[in-house]
Amino acid sequence: MQSLSELTTMRVGGKPAQIISAQTREDLIEATLEIWRTGEDWLLLGGGSNLVVADDVSDLNVIKVETKGIQAFTSAGGNKTLLRIQAGENWDDFVNHTIDLGLAGVEAMAGIPGTVGAGPVQNIGAYGQELSDTFVRLEFVDYETHEVGILDKADLQFGYRDSVIKRGRAGLITWVELELESFGGLSAPITSGQIAGAFGVNLGDQLPLREVAESVRKMRASKGMLLSDSDPDSVSCGSFFTNPIVSHTFARTLPELSPRWETLEDDGLTVKLSAAWLIENSGIKKGFSVPGSKAAISSKHCLAITNRGGASANEVVQLANYVQLQVSNRFGITLVPEPNLIGF
Repeated sequence: MQSLSELTTMRVGGKPAQIISAQTREDLIEATLEIWRTGEDWLLLGGGSNLVVADDVSDLNVIKVETKGIQAFTSAGGNKTLLRIQAGENWDDFVNHTIDLGLAGVEAMAGIPGTVGAGPVQNIGAYGQELSDTFVRLEFVDYETHEVGILDKADLQFGYRDSVIKRGRAGLITWVELELESFGGLSAPITSGQIAGAFGVNLGDQLPLREVAESVRKMRASKGMLLSDSDPDSVSCGSFFTNPIVSHTFARTLPELSPRWETLEDDGLTVKLSAAWLIENSGIKKGFSVPGSKAAISSKHCLAITNRGGASANEVVQLANYVQLQVSNRFGITLVPEPNLIGF
């Protein structure tokens, strides 16, 4: 039996009760329902990139989602394509596939680790794009009712790195549908200042799809956010905390140098802050670790917590708690973890 440390990018986690691999939609649904009926603890595991799993998970039943397949349906207009992607498809491989097809809409999310099925749960996003921008619907097996149904965009109640599923509607995603657009090999209009700056273009301009994706991967690698066997900083689960969203009134209490962006939420115009800036300016620098711990802040980007070799899950969580405490004491903000904490 494998330990979950072998199946997660953070490389922590003990041995579960069992691991069941499912390669087809039918097997995935059957295996999941069978475990649900027992009433025992369970975990759906894709790429393991957004998880911190406890050191003792001996009562946990794991269903490994390994379903593959991508279907494409061209719209009547011809310039948009609906793609149905099985949940076990690797996200970055899928991005490459869309570029091969000349389809725009996810190219700025190149290099994000994990599987497609996990994407809608936290509404993955990067460099000006979010999954919700192109999302159409998904197939969902509800944990409470065991019924198979369809959830559309309104049902998911997407927010910043958030969805109704992340907020507690438990279940299984079997496939996801996204609608992408063709611009003759060009990207969607650029909405990221970092991408625009890298190419010396203006926001709203369009660039060759593959060049955008490769530029994004290089930027991710420079921050230790691209999985690589040669980069110890990539032994992480990416950004450990979400960027806080606060009121304009609260934002005015922070130092003028703190980065901020206006954002429109359901309750009106708010301000998104930089979690990385808050961490670094609370006194926690890149490479920091608690004495005696093998978990450390990335040497490239203080928003990531890394496993420096043999770290326990408890050490990772202890460092995360320390970061939260420092930021709260300095700025009055409680950072929210982005990865799912399993078994704590």
